[in-house]
Amino acid sequence: MAHIALGSDHAGLDLKEAVKAWLTGRGHRVSDLGTHSTDSVDYPDFAAAVAGAVRAGTAERGVLVCGTGIGMAIAANKVPGIRAVVAPDAATAKISREHNDTNVLALGGRTTRPDAAFEIVRTWLDTAFAGGRHARRVEKVGELDGSRPRTVDAPAR
Repeated sequence: MAHIALGSDHAGLDLKEAVKAWLTGRGHRVSDLGTHSTDSVDYPDFAAAVAGAVRAGTAERGVLVCGTGIGMAIAANKVPGIRAVVAPDAATAKISREHNDTNVLALGGRTTRPDAAFEIVRTWLDTAFAGGRHARRVEKVGELDGSRPRTVDAPAR
């Protein structure tokens, strides 16, 4: 089973707690990096904590929850080596893993029902990166954030 880092702001707390229980019930190791109350907090702090854990290798993947998932994904994607996606459905989660090798999933606590979130997370965790032509593209994304050395020539302009 995977080691998953979880984080949320106050708007995502309830869904984060539901996802945490669901993950642990399926045998995953979970590190809950907060928040732990409904007091107003700043989502970038929790996005940074989860993305940092994934980047450092102390967690295999991360799940973030805020009101819509958008702010968390934007903040997490600022961390080199992180490829975060807002996945409103299982189909998006699947493609994000197959084609983009995403390592952080962002969900909307105000927009996603728990049963839908469980299906999204299950699909995201169970889907492997397809590699092949997608590997070259993921490599180029890593070049953009400096997490991978430049190995593929950019197209001529």
